Amino acid sequence: MKRFWVAPSILSADPLNLAAELDRISAADAVHVDIMDNHFVPNLTWGLPTVEALARSQKLPLDVHLMISDQDRLAPAYAEAGSESVTVHFEACQDPVKVAREIRRLGARPAIALKPATPVSVLDQILTEFDMVLVMTVEPGFGGQSFMPEMLAKVRQIRSRLARENLDIRLQVDGGVKADNIALAAEAGADFFVAGSAVFGSDSPGLEISRLREAARAHIH
Repeated sequence: MKRFWVAPSILSADPLNLAAELDRISAADAVHVDIMDNHFVPNLTWGLPTVEALARSQKLPLDVHLMISDQDRLAPAYAEAGSESVTVHFEACQDPVKVAREIRRLGARPAIALKPATPVSVLDQILTEFDMVLVMTVEPGFGGQSFMPEMLAKVRQIRSRLARENLDIRLQVDGGVKADNIALAAEAGADFFVAGSAVFGSDSPGLEISRLREAARAHIH
Protein backbone atom coordinates (compact mmCIF):
# COMPACT_ATOMS: atom_id res chain seq x y z
CA MET A 1 0.00 0.00 0.00
CA LYS A 2 1.23 3.49 -0.85
CA ARG A 3 2.74 5.23 2.16
CA PHE A 4 1.51 8.64 3.26
CA TRP A 5 3.25 10.75 5.92
CA VAL A 6 1.52 13.31 8.16
CA ALA A 7 3.56 15.93 10.03
CA PRO A 8 1.64 18.33 12.29
CA SER A 9 3.07 21.84 12.31
CA ILE A 10 3.80 23.14 15.80
CA LEU A 11 3.19 26.63 14.43
CA SER A 12 -0.44 25.88 15.40
CA ALA A 13 0.41 24.39 18.81
CA ASP A 14 0.20 26.16 22.17
CA PRO A 15 3.78 27.44 22.66
CA LEU A 16 3.36 27.62 26.44
CA ASN A 17 2.50 23.92 26.62
CA LEU A 18 4.66 22.55 23.82
CA ALA A 19 5.67 19.31 25.57
CA ALA A 20 2.02 18.44 26.26
CA GLU A 21 1.05 19.42 22.70
CA LEU A 22 3.70 17.08 21.29
CA ASP A 23 2.37 14.23 23.44
CA ARG A 24 -0.99 14.72 21.70
CA ILE A 25 0.52 13.99 18.27
CA SER A 26 2.44 10.79 19.04
CA ALA A 27 0.57 9.12 16.15
CA ALA A 28 2.23 11.44 13.63
CA ASP A 29 5.07 10.48 11.31
CA ALA A 30 7.11 13.59 12.10
CA VAL A 31 6.96 16.99 13.78
CA HIS A 32 7.00 19.91 11.35
CA VAL A 33 8.95 22.85 12.76
CA ASP A 34 8.58 26.20 10.98
CA ILE A 35 11.57 28.48 11.51
CA MET A 36 10.75 32.11 10.63
CA ASP A 37 12.95 35.16 11.08
CA ASN A 38 10.63 38.09 10.26
CA HIS A 39 12.80 38.84 7.21
CA PHE A 40 12.15 36.17 4.60
CA VAL A 41 8.56 35.98 5.83
CA PRO A 42 6.65 38.48 8.01
CA ASN A 43 6.54 36.36 11.14
CA LEU A 44 8.90 35.32 13.93
CA THR A 45 8.84 31.84 15.46
CA TRP A 46 11.28 29.28 16.80
CA GLY A 47 15.04 29.18 16.34
CA LEU A 48 17.95 26.82 16.66
CA PRO A 49 17.73 26.34 20.48
CA THR A 50 14.14 25.07 20.12
CA VAL A 51 15.18 22.54 17.49
CA GLU A 52 18.07 21.36 19.66
CA ALA A 53 15.70 20.93 22.63
CA LEU A 54 13.14 19.08 20.51
CA ALA A 55 15.83 16.76 19.12
CA ARG A 56 16.86 15.84 22.65
CA SER A 57 13.33 15.21 23.90
CA GLN A 58 11.39 13.98 20.86
CA LYS A 59 11.06 10.44 19.56
CA LEU A 60 9.37 11.65 16.39
CA PRO A 61 11.62 12.84 13.53
CA LEU A 62 11.94 16.59 13.13
CA ASP A 63 10.92 17.97 9.73
CA VAL A 64 12.43 21.47 9.89
CA HIS A 65 11.23 24.08 7.38
CA LEU A 66 13.47 27.13 7.13
CA MET A 67 11.71 30.37 6.21
CA ILE A 68 14.70 32.57 6.94
CA SER A 69 17.23 34.70 5.09
CA ASP A 70 20.84 33.63 4.52
CA GLN A 71 19.98 29.94 4.36
CA ASP A 72 23.31 29.02 2.76
CA ARG A 73 25.06 29.99 6.00
CA LEU A 74 22.42 28.99 8.55
CA ALA A 75 20.85 25.76 7.25
CA PRO A 76 23.71 23.38 8.18
CA ALA A 77 23.32 24.19 11.88
CA TYR A 78 19.79 22.78 11.79
CA ALA A 79 21.14 19.52 10.38
CA GLU A 80 23.75 19.41 13.15
CA ALA A 81 21.03 20.09 15.73
CA GLY A 82 19.44 16.69 15.08
CA SER A 83 16.81 17.35 12.40
CA GLU A 84 15.68 14.37 10.34
CA SER A 85 15.15 16.68 7.36
CA VAL A 86 15.96 20.31 6.67
CA THR A 87 13.91 22.14 4.05
CA VAL A 88 15.45 25.22 2.46
CA HIS A 89 13.62 27.66 0.20
CA PHE A 90 14.84 28.00 -3.36
CA GLU A 91 14.10 31.73 -3.10
CA ALA A 92 16.46 32.18 -0.12
CA CYS A 93 19.45 30.12 -1.32
CA GLN A 94 22.38 31.36 -3.35
CA ASP A 95 23.66 27.83 -4.00
CA PRO A 96 20.96 25.19 -3.31
CA VAL A 97 23.16 22.28 -4.41
CA LYS A 98 26.00 23.21 -2.05
CA VAL A 99 23.52 23.63 0.83
CA ALA A 100 21.87 20.27 0.06
CA ARG A 101 25.21 18.46 0.06
CA GLU A 102 26.25 20.06 3.34
CA ILE A 103 22.93 19.14 4.99
CA ARG A 104 23.37 15.54 3.80
CA ARG A 105 27.00 15.42 4.97
CA LEU A 106 25.83 16.44 8.44
CA GLY A 107 23.36 13.55 8.61
CA ALA A 108 20.00 15.08 7.66
CA ARG A 109 17.83 14.77 4.55
CA PRO A 110 17.91 17.88 2.36
CA ALA A 111 14.60 19.18 1.02
CA ILE A 112 13.68 22.19 -1.10
CA ALA A 113 10.55 24.35 -0.90
CA LEU A 114 8.88 26.48 -3.56
CA LYS A 115 6.68 29.50 -2.79
CA PRO A 116 3.42 29.72 -4.78
CA ALA A 117 4.85 32.11 -7.41
CA THR A 118 8.02 30.06 -8.02
CA PRO A 119 7.82 27.84 -11.11
CA VAL A 120 8.68 24.14 -11.08
CA SER A 121 11.30 24.78 -13.76
CA VAL A 122 13.75 26.08 -11.13
CA LEU A 123 14.22 22.44 -10.11
CA ASP A 124 15.31 21.30 -13.57
CA GLN A 125 19.04 21.03 -12.81
CA ILE A 126 18.96 20.49 -9.04
CA LEU A 127 16.07 18.13 -8.20
CA THR A 128 18.19 15.00 -7.72
CA GLU A 129 20.23 16.66 -4.96
CA PHE A 130 17.19 16.61 -2.66
CA ASP A 131 15.23 13.92 -0.82
CA MET A 132 11.99 15.90 -0.77
CA VAL A 133 10.26 18.78 -2.54
CA LEU A 134 7.81 20.98 -0.63
CA VAL A 135 5.11 22.74 -2.64
CA MET A 136 3.69 25.58 -0.57
CA THR A 137 -0.11 25.64 -0.86
CA VAL A 138 -0.30 29.01 0.93
CA GLU A 139 1.98 32.03 1.01
CA PRO A 140 4.50 31.12 3.74
CA GLY A 141 4.48 33.05 6.98
CA PHE A 142 1.31 32.28 8.93
CA GLY A 143 -0.75 29.27 9.93
CA GLY A 144 -4.48 28.93 9.41
CA GLN A 145 -4.56 30.11 5.78
CA SER A 146 -6.77 28.59 3.08
CA PHE A 147 -5.43 25.87 0.79
CA MET A 148 -4.64 27.09 -2.74
CA PRO A 149 -5.96 24.40 -5.12
CA GLU A 150 -4.21 26.02 -8.08
CA MET A 151 -0.92 24.75 -6.60
CA LEU A 152 -1.96 21.17 -7.39
CA ALA A 153 -0.79 21.68 -10.98
CA LYS A 154 2.73 22.08 -9.58
CA VAL A 155 2.37 18.90 -7.57
CA ARG A 156 1.30 17.02 -10.71
CA GLN A 157 4.24 18.39 -12.70
CA ILE A 158 6.74 17.30 -10.08
CA ARG A 159 5.12 13.88 -9.58
CA SER A 160 5.18 13.33 -13.33
CA ARG A 161 8.92 13.94 -13.44
CA LEU A 162 9.57 11.75 -10.40
CA ALA A 163 7.66 8.91 -12.03
CA ARG A 164 9.27 9.43 -15.43
CA GLU A 165 12.80 9.37 -13.99
CA ASN A 166 11.98 6.78 -11.29
CA LEU A 167 13.20 9.12 -8.53
CA ASP A 168 12.62 8.21 -4.87
CA ILE A 169 11.90 11.73 -3.66
CA ARG A 170 9.07 12.63 -1.30
CA LEU A 171 6.58 15.28 -2.40
CA GLN A 172 5.23 17.42 0.42
CA VAL A 173 2.44 20.00 0.58
CA ASP A 174 2.11 22.57 3.35
CA GLY A 175 -0.63 25.12 3.90
CA GLY A 176 -4.32 24.78 4.67
CA VAL A 177 -4.25 20.97 4.48
CA LYS A 178 -7.42 19.45 5.96
CA ALA A 179 -9.43 16.24 5.67
CA ASP A 180 -11.64 17.78 2.98
CA ASN A 181 -8.78 18.63 0.59
CA ILE A 182 -5.99 16.18 1.38
CA ALA A 183 -7.32 13.62 -1.12
CA LEU A 184 -6.97 16.22 -3.89
CA ALA A 185 -3.31 16.70 -2.98
CA ALA A 186 -2.75 12.95 -2.76
CA GLU A 187 -4.40 12.40 -6.12
CA ALA A 188 -2.12 15.06 -7.62
CA GLY A 189 0.88 13.11 -6.32
CA ALA A 190 1.73 14.40 -2.84
CA ASP A 191 2.71 11.79 -0.25
CA PHE A 192 3.82 13.95 2.71
CA PHE A 193 1.33 16.35 4.29
CA VAL A 194 1.88 19.16 6.77
CA ALA A 195 -1.22 19.99 8.79
CA GLY A 196 -1.27 22.56 11.56
CA SER A 197 -4.61 23.97 12.63
CA ALA A 198 -6.47 20.87 11.38
CA VAL A 199 -4.58 18.75 13.92
CA PHE A 200 -3.95 21.07 16.86
CA GLY A 201 -7.39 22.65 16.53
CA SER A 202 -9.00 19.24 16.94
CA ASP A 203 -10.29 17.86 20.25
CA SER A 204 -8.45 14.63 19.42
CA PRO A 205 -5.28 15.28 17.40
CA GLY A 206 -4.44 11.56 17.24
CA LEU A 207 -7.78 10.74 15.65
CA GLU A 208 -7.44 13.69 13.27
CA ILE A 209 -4.04 12.41 12.10
CA SER A 210 -5.61 9.01 11.36
CA ARG A 211 -8.51 10.75 9.61
CA LEU A 212 -6.08 12.68 7.41
CA ARG A 213 -4.23 9.51 6.42
CA GLU A 214 -7.48 7.73 5.58
CA ALA A 215 -8.69 10.71 3.57
CA ALA A 216 -5.42 10.73 1.61
CA ARG A 217 -5.87 7.04 0.81
CA ALA A 218 -9.46 7.62 -0.33
CA HIS A 219 -8.32 8.58 -3.84
CA ILE A 220 -6.78 5.12 -4.36
CA HIS A 221 -9.32 2.82 -5.94
